[in-house]
Amino acid sequence: MKLRPYRLSQVKVGDFTLAGYSVAGEESVVIAPELDVAFDIGKCPREALAINHVLLSHGHADHAAGLTYYFAQRDFQGIAAGTALVPEVLVRPIERLMAAWGAVEGHVPPYRLVGMRAGDEHEIRRGLLARAFPTRHLPGSLGFAVIDVRQKLKEEFLGLTGPQIVELKNRGVEITNRVEYPLVAFLGDTAKANYSDLPYVAAARALLIECTFFDAEHRDRARAGKHLHVADLAGVLEGMRNERIILIHVTRRTNLASAKAILTKTLPEETLQRVVFLMGRRIEED
Repeated sequence: MKLRPYRLSQVKVGDFTLAGYSVAGEESVVIAPELDVAFDIGKCPREALAINHVLLSHGHADHAAGLTYYFAQRDFQGIAAGTALVPEVLVRPIERLMAAWGAVEGHVPPYRLVGMRAGDEHEIRRGLLARAFPTRHLPGSLGFAVIDVRQKLKEEFLGLTGPQIVELKNRGVEITNRVEYPLVAFLGDTAKANYSDLPYVAAARALLIECTFFDAEHRDRARAGKHLHVADLAGVLEGMRNERIILIHVTRRTNLASAKAILTKTLPEETLQRVVFLMGRRIEED
């Protein structure tokens, strides 16, 4: 029996990396170390333990099973309690889960849950926030966008000297505009929807989007489970301006070579050039 080592796949997008493992029904987790976020937690690979913020889209086990381990192992290693942004409907169930695990292990590890609804924002660090938006999967399920927020000097003040700008600030004049630069948008599991209507999704540098099913006979399964089928992909991606479109949550029975061939017949060339499969991007051997 040949055993394959567990490794994360990775995609480099500018100055940040998306690394993860995502197979439908088995495990789904994508970490962005430079942004200090994990999109879902899967079974919590060791690489996720150093990440301080888990953005949980919904409660299915292949996306959420590692949450108790995440908190417990950080406590064991002497790392401060992490923060999980979770759909508001899951706060109480996860609290009960943590209490049950504490009864099993003899100790409830420190943890922090932040209940999120569509439109809510949470500061990851100064100038970087996570924004929740609704998805079509389970009741209350969410997607997340990670956004770089900057304050830029208004045009009318661009020619002023430093002392003049200080004087305006001292007089209470608003001299800057808030400008958002979406970095990553994560749809979680979802049925077809018009996500391109959300500017912070359509303009994100990287889009993490599920495409669970590729076989023609699996369209009904996609509809029943509120997942995307490859036949939905062109419509969902219309209007998206992402630098990288990363396909996740593909079923294990899907052959990636065949899936890529199907994509060439399904997507416009301009879109196809921006698409990669997360699980087709292996880390180089040491």
